[in-house]
Formats: sequence, structure tokens, C-alpha cells
Amino acid sequence: MSESRDSAPGGGVGQASAEPERKPVSAEPSAGPDEPGGSGDARTRLSRRGWTLVLSLVLVLVFGLLGAFVRVPYVALGPGPTYDTLGKVDGTQVVAIDGERTYPTSGELRMTTVSLNDNVTLFGALGLWASGRYALAPREEYFAPGETDEEVRRENVQQFRNSQSNAEVAALRRLGYPVQVVVQEVVSDSPADSVLAPGDRILRIDGEKITNEDDVREALANTRPGQQVTLTFQHEGQTRTERITLAEHPDGDQGFVGFQPVDRADVPFEVGISLEDVGGPSAGLMFALAIVDRLTPGALAGGEHVAGTGEIDDEGSVGAIGGISFKLVAAREAGATAFLVPERNCAEAVSAAPEGLELVKVSDLDDAVTALENLSAGRPVSTC
Repeated sequence: MSESRDSAPGGGVGQASAEPERKPVSAEPSAGPDEPGGSGDARTRLSRRGWTLVLSLVLVLVFGLLGAFVRVPYVALGPGPTYDTLGKVDGTQVVAIDGERTYPTSGELRMTTVSLNDNVTLFGALGLWASGRYALAPREEYFAPGETDEEVRRENVQQFRNSQSNAEVAALRRLGYPVQVVVQEVVSDSPADSVLAPGDRILRIDGEKITNEDDVREALANTRPGQQVTLTFQHEGQTRTERITLAEHPDGDQGFVGFQPVDRADVPFEVGISLEDVGGPSAGLMFALAIVDRLTPGALAGGEHVAGTGEIDDEGSVGAIGGISFKLVAAREAGATAFLVPERNCAEAVSAAPEGLELVKVSDLDDAVTALENLSAGRPVSTC
């Protein structure tokens, strides 16, 4: 409210004849704009409040934009999709065999995955963490420094293809089919670079018959740089023999040829695995079981809904994998009642298993086949 003031003096008593003094127009002026309590002061206070409000809104907006759009150096891990390796995806058989007799199957052999979200914002990370369904992990645990998303994707796809190849060899080897050793990769500027090509079949090294990739390593184990060896191989269906002078091995004193051998099934039929947008090596076990099931009489799963995971090598050994807790959740949500767990993942699996999911311990393909036979027959199985 305005501050009161004394009026200006009027005419004195007894001076009636005198003309009254005129009061100034501003006899009781309101406070000036620079004086306390004036209208200008109210405008100033309002302006300060306005600026405070504007600043607060700007800060909230900036924080909101940062939280909504700026990525944090973490990835979010959670349950991923599952796929029945005995079934179809988008109308295409996941595991198909062409040129060999197959047998009917029943039940499910479901492979499991982990979802990995690299595009995580601050608000997104908080929301995923609060859900209790996802976990956050430092990005450098999954992406090497300077590695792009595309490079990681290509690496995962290659691992997935290797798992398919290993699953095929392991399954067919268990069923008694022969295998052959082929060149998977040739090192540039190595002694083999001008001699071998990917896909060539290795038959002999210095006269020793090569039946698996371990034979190649054993044949070269006691060689030295500068030594010559004789390679007998098949290139585009034609058998050739070449003398190669070994170079110095980058990881030891032995001689170096410069090619990566790998076992492949030597069969007159084709095994195809069709599954898009999946990466990593951990589906190998479930692929191998599906191949065994299709090529043998009787239903291996026996109508049971079984899920599982595990990296497999071409000898059938099952290795540990990551993200087992998320895979267990995904499997149970997909209706699985039993889960094939790599032996080295058992401790972690026990602490994370959802109710109603039996954990079956396996160390190799033989273990897994036996476990499925026992499950379908109602016999006890080895559990974690």
C-alpha cells in the first residue's frame, strides 16, 4: 500500500479576505516509481518472479531433454525372444534337412536369447532399472573402445553362423556321419595365401591323413620356420599337392602355414538353419538337438516343452554362456517346464530360476540327448 504523506499547508485563520492558496495538483501524490511501495516496485517484483519462473522452466526443459535424448554409457540387458528349433518362424522351418530321411517330432526344443539395448538414455535407464526386469551394465563390457554397433553386429552374426556349423558337425558326428577338414580362412601374405582358398578340403600333411582339425595342429606341432611341408588338398573337386615353406608363427616357435582348419560334415544332404536377427554362439546346443531329433526315429522331446542354452563345439562339448538369468525368465514365460543348463552355469541358474522351471544339468550333447529321453519317459534327470 502507498505510504501516506502530510498535505501541503492551506490559508491561515483570520485571513478570510485572502484568496485561498491553491493546492498543488499533486497535493497527495502517490509514491514514485523508484520509491518503496510504488507501482514500479510491484512491477519490479513481478519481473523478478517471472525471471525465476522462466529460469526454472528452462532448467527443467534442459534436464528433460538431456534425460530423454542423451545416451548414457550403459547397456540394458533383459529377457529376449525365444524360438522353437523344431518349429517355424514366419512360415520357415528353423532347422530343415534336405536330401535325407527325417522323422516326426513333438513338443518344443526352445532356444533362448538375451535382449541388449545399447541406445539407453538417462530416463530410459532409470525406467528399465526400476522395472526389475532389466539390468544395466557398463557399455565397455560389450563394446570394445572405438567399436561401432555395425562391427559388433557383424561379429555376433559370425558367432551365430559358427554355432550353426558346430551344431551340425556335432549332431552328425554323434549320429555316425563322417566329417572332413576344410579351410575356413586364409591369412593374407602367409605361405598358404597363394596356395589354399576357403572351402578347400585338407586331405594329408606330409603324408599323414587328416580326419579332423586336431590332426592339422598335431601335424604342424613340431615344425620350424623355413621347413617345407607337403599339403594334399581338394580345390573345386580336384586333388592337388603343393610344397609349402613355413613362416615364423606369431604365437610360438613352430612353423606357420597360415590357414584356419575347421571340421565340416561330409554328407550327401544339406542341413539348413534359418533364423534372422539373432547373434551370438549360445544357440548351438538347441540347434544340435533339433538336428538329432529330425534324423532319428521317435520324438526326442517327447511332447515336453523344453528350453535351453549353451555354446557347443564340433565335438559336442557344451560351454558356459552369459545372461542365464534372463534366459530362464524368457523360457518360463514361453511355457517351458524344463531348461537345459550348461554345467558351469548351474550355480547362477539356481539363484535365478523362476518357479515351475526344472534345471537340467548338461556338459555335452550326449548328456542333453539322455536328459531329453529321460524327461519324456518320466525318469529322473541330473539337475543343478
